Amino acid sequence: MQETRQNKVSRLLQKELAEIFQSQTRQMKGVLVSVTKVRISPDLSICTAYLSIFPSEKGSELLDNIKANEKTIRYELGKRVRNQLRIIPELRFFIDDSLDYSEHIDELLKK
Repeated sequence: MQETRQNKVSRLLQKELAEIFQSQTRQMKGVLVSVTKVRISPDLSICTAYLSIFPSEKGSELLDNIKANEKTIRYELGKRVRNQLRIIPELRFFIDDSLDYSEHIDELLKK
């Protein structure tokens, strides 16, 4: 039963975070931030979001900027999901480098 609730909340948070990042990066030309995966703790207090950033050269710079603005993002998220969740989870962001890893493996296999 608990896993079902976690899955629903993680899907909700992924959707809302994606919309927040989409609206924020609209001003930045040539930058795309997508939320690839969201995991939530069993007590729904910690949200771990994995971000895919294009172009990947700007990934660490954008991740630092996102981490510096965690409170603002959490506040915006709280305004969006305040009717569905009692407690707005603490946010943690990481870069999802699985696409870069798979490209690297493909290059190695071609050689």
